[in-house]
Amino acid sequence: MKYTVQIVGVGGQGVLMASMVLGNAAMEMGFQVAMSEVHGMAQRGGSVLSTLRFGDEVISPLEAVGNADMIMGFEPSETCRNIQLANRDSVILMNMDPVLPSMVAAGFEEYPDVSDLVDSVRAVNGHLVTIDATSLAIKAGKAVAANAVMIGAVAALEGFPIPRDVLKDVLGKLVPEKFRELNLKAFDMGYEAARN
Repeated sequence: MKYTVQIVGVGGQGVLMASMVLGNAAMEMGFQVAMSEVHGMAQRGGSVLSTLRFGDEVISPLEAVGNADMIMGFEPSETCRNIQLANRDSVILMNMDPVLPSMVAAGFEEYPDVSDLVDSVRAVNGHLVTIDATSLAIKAGKAVAANAVMIGAVAALEGFPIPRDVLKDVLGKLVPEKFRELNLKAFDMGYEAARN
């Protein structure tokens, strides 16, 4: 068994933390793990891509285009931008809460309608699960816990090979103690939202 997760978003959304949680959880399960990340202007809200591969005899941290088993899209337009990483059978988890680029925030450009982005993804792949991760994180206590919501949602997706309790335990170990309760609450909220 080999499994590839492509995690996409923008700087500051916790993409790399999510890949660390999933990677460490995969190691807890006894899988071989390889990770790679691309983050250019990540601190300024630029694109971030993290590839996580785990399973038996995983050697390379890179995966061929179209071979992802799952795309975790932390941001709607970034999910669309990276849709070529998926195939018809890939599971796609997409956060519906956009992060507006600076040119959009300044009023020089327009952000696409999120429903149009959802339609674009569904036209390529019918295995799309949408979640309002940032909104749920705010309900849990802070928007920065959106990555914990996304990790919780992954635990609820059919066929994901790492159980909920392992993911939640690893998340609790990796986040700073003062944010542990917040992140575990956000995780549970993401799990319930994706399950329903």
